[in-house]
Amino acid sequence: MLHEKITDKAYSHEELIWIITARSKAQLIATISHYKNEYGKSIIKDLKSDRKNEFLVALRAIIRCTCYPEKYLEKVIRLAIKGLRIDVNSLTRIVTTRAEVDLKTIEAVYYKRNSMSLKQVVKDHTSGDYKTMLIALLGNNA
Repeated sequence: MLHEKITDKAYSHEELIWIITARSKAQLIATISHYKNEYGKSIIKDLKSDRKNEFLVALRAIIRCTCYPEKYLEKVIRLAIKGLRIDVNSLTRIVTTRAEVDLKTIEAVYYKRNSMSLKQVVKDHTSGDYKTMLIALLGNNA
């Protein structure tokens, strides 16, 4: 049924919303895995058909954040640092809230995706006490 709703672009259908939002993390991961095995591509790719649809953007974010949190958070960090101005709120939120949870894993995903350490990027793009705080949370061995 999930594939039918996505294929038919019935994104606002209550059953689709229920499938994505009412399941436990383990159930959602199993559903997403089954979807990929059954239909040959990830649900995220199938939901990318309309990148401007805010509902789809939210669904993809829910799926990424639940099923692939390190990849999702790496992307948020990458987008926070990209450009002329740093998104200080996003960068601070992730580094501070994930420091004792899975920040090392996020750093590894960041390095794999960007071929540069997160610590080095923070050193290059921040300054002052803010830089000192982030480096301390990332670990001083950089």
